[in-house]
Amino acid sequence: MNASTKVIATENDPRWRALLERDAQADGSFYYSVKTTGVYCRPSCAARRPRPENVRFYDSREEAEQAGFRPCRRCRPDAPSLATQHAEKIAAACRLIADSETFPSLEQLAQSAGMSKYHFHRLFKQVTGLTPRGYAAAQRKQRLDNALQKADTVTDAIYDAGYSSNGHFYGESDQLLGMTPSEYRQGGSNAAIRFAVGECALGSILVAQSARGVCAIFLGDDPEALVHELQDRFPKAQLIGDDADFERVIAKVVGFVEAPQIGLDLPLDIRGAAFQQRVWRALQEIPSGATASYADIAQRIGSPKSARAVARACAANLLAVAIPCHRVVRSDGALSGYRWGVERKQALLEREAQE
Repeated sequence: MNASTKVIATENDPRWRALLERDAQADGSFYYSVKTTGVYCRPSCAARRPRPENVRFYDSREEAEQAGFRPCRRCRPDAPSLATQHAEKIAAACRLIADSETFPSLEQLAQSAGMSKYHFHRLFKQVTGLTPRGYAAAQRKQRLDNALQKADTVTDAIYDAGYSSNGHFYGESDQLLGMTPSEYRQGGSNAAIRFAVGECALGSILVAQSARGVCAIFLGDDPEALVHELQDRFPKAQLIGDDADFERVIAKVVGFVEAPQIGLDLPLDIRGAAFQQRVWRALQEIPSGATASYADIAQRIGSPKSARAVARACAANLLAVAIPCHRVVRSDGALSGYRWGVERKQALLEREAQE
């Protein structure tokens, strides 16, 4: 292969662009050697960019070394990548949070990772999609769920979950649980949830409302299955159906499904972890008739590396249409999964596009 052919082949290889852009996300997927220096590097290596005719690509370090090249002293391709090192440090910090009886301060977490507070905070959010405080709150919520089921009293559960005082907990409990701790502990006992099942252009629809607002909008093919899903969520709640007044609420929701441009003027009871709520607020800002990718939403909420976590938050949404997770698509515009069926997602987007 002559020099000009070699240049063309290298420049047409998609790995060449990753090399030019020093793409750290490509680290580990391939390595490249430089004929004139006798070394091989990671794609993200900050060394001077080589001439294309001197470059050769390899799938592994072993292949590069077998070809006679030694590891670059600058990017250290024979050591764990910087991204891997960061991920390991953040994973260790997450374990420290999970295993501590009282949650460590930001300064303690940063010190354990050998970083400054600013750098640790930024990296933690980049890797997990949450701030250290948000991650700690999610861990505490999980502990609280377990403690409320096992502790002898609500007070014991509060302290077992890591809250420093009753006042601190009760300041957050309504948003965390959507009801009093005693009611939550009893599976929603004494919580009145009104609901009704109807039909719309997308099939069967169930709408449920707590004292705080609409807490569930489910879509499906089987009305009975939708009711069972609501019962599973609050097994001891007082579910009230066949309420004539509530029929007006479901009529509003059905009207919104049929004509999204009219909007939905109803209070919503939105419950979820801090990261989920950030995602859901971003979804509500997507205009009818428009779409956004998971990566777009991750960027909007300030966590550009958390597209997968955004997808999980969309899947956890219980308020179909009201929180429009159907407006989130893949980066190439293709439809992805939808809690209530991809066909319904397609129908909703087509309906909104015709407004």
